[in-house]
Amino acid sequence: MTDAVATGEFAPLTGRQARFLRGLGHGLEPRVTVGKEGVTDAVAASLDANLSAHELVKVRIGPGCARDRRDVAGDLAARSGARVAQILGRTVLLYRAAGKPVILLP
Repeated sequence: MTDAVATGEFAPLTGRQARFLRGLGHGLEPRVTVGKEGVTDAVAASLDANLSAHELVKVRIGPGCARDRRDVAGDLAARSGARVAQILGRTVLLYRAAGKPVILLP
């Protein structure tokens, strides 16, 4: 078992944690967009950079993306090591704690 799994870093968010993150993410604008090509290496790199800088990132799934939004959210989370806080319409809210977290989960 890795340290990340042992510390619960990749454990699913609790309901309370997800509500807290949804509240913080309400006013955010999408910083990453998934286009018709789906989750490409460039999208994953952009998401990784944004998560490193902000911890909480909104991702917009464009209308041209043929994949299901839940599949895209799972793929983004898996590729970035983030946790899905919300899927609302074609928008996904992802959270990944930084080395020194700014957002402290309840």
